[in-house]
Amino acid sequence: MQAGADRVGMSLAGFLAYSGMAMARDQSRTAAAIATERDVLTELFAMRRQLGWAGSNLNQAAKALNSGDDVPHLAEVIDDIQRAANAVKTAADRLTHRETGGAS
Repeated sequence: MQAGADRVGMSLAGFLAYSGMAMARDQSRTAAAIATERDVLTELFAMRRQLGWAGSNLNQAAKALNSGDDVPHLAEVIDDIQRAANAVKTAADRLTHRETGGAS
């Protein structure tokens, strides 16, 4: 989501608000399309929270590593974070692409 906001020069909060308002203004969409987009936005917000928690855990791992402690399964944690970040980016790109008139 942040990459999408950065791409259009907006803050993340502004980007999300703009996206929500743009969807509300488009009266030509069906109820099913609106519900689907609402579900996507809800999922994006949930992923954002999860990425925040994961980032916090990653910061704790980095602190442990800097202290000389062992951090088992660090590679798996990083892979999980990367997969989640990619999922957020893909969903945000789909929404941004649709907003700018691209093909769905």
